[in-house]
Amino acid sequence: MLRFFTIEAGLLLEMAHDESRDRVQLAKQAVWIDALDPTDDERQAISELLQIELPETEAVEEIETSARFFVDKSGVHVHSLFLQRSDGRYLNTSVACILQHQRLVTIRDEDIADFRLLRFRARRQQIRCQNVESLIITILEQKIENHADMLEDIHRALEKISHQVLEEQDADLEECINQLAALEDSNGKVRLCLMDTQRALSFLLRNLKSRESHKERIQDVARDVESLMSHTTFLFDKINFLMDSTQGFISIQQNQIIKIFSIAAVVFLPPTVIASIFGMNFKFMPSLDWSWGYPAALLLMLASGFAPYLYFKRKGWL
Repeated sequence: MLRFFTIEAGLLLEMAHDESRDRVQLAKQAVWIDALDPTDDERQAISELLQIELPETEAVEEIETSARFFVDKSGVHVHSLFLQRSDGRYLNTSVACILQHQRLVTIRDEDIADFRLLRFRARRQQIRCQNVESLIITILEQKIENHADMLEDIHRALEKISHQVLEEQDADLEECINQLAALEDSNGKVRLCLMDTQRALSFLLRNLKSRESHKERIQDVARDVESLMSHTTFLFDKINFLMDSTQGFISIQQNQIIKIFSIAAVVFLPPTVIASIFGMNFKFMPSLDWSWGYPAALLLMLASGFAPYLYFKRKGWL
């Protein structure tokens, strides 16, 4: 799917696609071409119109810096990581951005929340930008705002789990561990995107033609990224603390169960010995014909079992 945007009076606007204006005409007039999972025909049309070779998915996913940020005859290339939510989990996906003199082309395989929000704000005429260079900075700013919201969500979820683990007596600790593992994974995905954005900002600061006019904005975004990086470190520490605490409480509960079984074994050991003695079937045994033997044996078994219980109770082991 192709979407086309233009800049009028300093505002980013989405261009309507109707029968009177075909894709080629729109693409020629567009300042930003956003290609979401483009078909082979759409990729070929963009390549022929802009005289560039669109990168394949495998090339966009490369992790080395030289493959993600470079300049060639087609323009300035930035392959930036974004976050998408799928089945309740965050996933990293790369977006290829090709910045030319008067046009920005973005190619992505997934429907990303940042781009949906940008399109919504463009329809409401809420995005101010003067040229394509300020547009790509706006996209990165929107990305960082979304990451900040995600970190706030992770922090709120950690506060809830912290209350369950540290204050609730009947909390499901195993479920808490599962939730902590998911939050740790999400926090790691956010941090990875932030690290990638740091590299993208440094690259743009060196290669934008009008970098002096955008230098302050890029530095502001870089400072926001740095503060969010520190926050991810704090969240990692909190997750590790809660994970260790949860595992500690589980170990304490297991030890309590083992202690109960151990004490029960000690309590029932003397009665078992007495029952074994009186249960022998030898022909010559003392008190074999004693009429009070059975009730005496029962009383002795009860007393021998109750005595260790009182001792453990006095020691505070129960």
